[in-house]
Amino acid sequence: MLARRSIVAVLWVAVAIADDGSGTSDGARGIKRDTSSYVLGPNDLIGVVVPDADDISARPYRIDTGGALTLPLVGSVRAAGLTVRELELELAEKLSSYMKAPQVLITVTEFRSQPVSIIGAVNSPGVHQLYGSKRLIEVLSLAGGLRPDAGRICRITRTGELNEDMLKRFAPSSDGLHVAEVDLQSLLAAEKPTDNLIIRPHDVVSVSRADTIYVIGDVGRPGSFLLNDREPLSVLQAIALAGGVTPGAAPKKARILRLSPPNSEREEVPVNITAIMTGKSPDVKLTPQDILFIPNNAPKRVAIRATEAAVQTLTGIVIWRSAR
Repeated sequence: MLARRSIVAVLWVAVAIADDGSGTSDGARGIKRDTSSYVLGPNDLIGVVVPDADDISARPYRIDTGGALTLPLVGSVRAAGLTVRELELELAEKLSSYMKAPQVLITVTEFRSQPVSIIGAVNSPGVHQLYGSKRLIEVLSLAGGLRPDAGRICRITRTGELNEDMLKRFAPSSDGLHVAEVDLQSLLAAEKPTDNLIIRPHDVVSVSRADTIYVIGDVGRPGSFLLNDREPLSVLQAIALAGGVTPGAAPKKARILRLSPPNSEREEVPVNITAIMTGKSPDVKLTPQDILFIPNNAPKRVAIRATEAAVQTLTGIVIWRSAR
């Protein structure tokens, strides 16, 4: 009987270690994870091994939504809020009424109680599980890191009661939640280590998208351009990014189409690019979501096309005469 019980215990441990979602290993990656300090919570699935109690070791157990765990012989015990090691000691104490010096081994096979939502400009947005204490940079790594279009601001939204230290960083919002803002540029540059906040279960981490400006019309490469951590772009800088104006453009008649709150309609801001390039007018700073439009000069374009056609014709005649 003792040998059979030992085999059951060994099998449970082996299954727990081999499980990709277990508390002791990360599966094929082979990364060992110590879960003795993991704080259990509702919906976590655990394996309980007691070598001298086959009835307990026969199956996994899920902590219910109320945080209770029900086991044979033991009955219902409060598991949520305890670490794995604390629950092992608690169960061993309760089983001591039935057996001498009981040994209890607990493995976490499904982590379900410590979700954090990571959204915005990250590579793998979604709900991720926290394994122990994690800070902001570690949580962003869980989501695959930042996308190229990530902005500078990361917002952490937190529910529940906050202690005095948290209230120094988290400001109350209109819906009863608390929000903290972190400058990602200074955080990643290690300029403000205190911004690497500890993330709690049920936090929402939102990474903003970088501000964008648009250059359209008669330019070499029309399109959108991310500001990222740059200073605000000027008109000349934006044109340079867009490959410059084309020969048929009318730079004196350029316009900036700018959002005008609160109605979100766009107003036109005339810009004389020729005057800016010759130093007769100051360069103009662009704001996020600006559209810089470079129109074409129709008569000039017709003249250019006529000249190109004449050059092509002349080239054809020269080639024909040379062939003769």
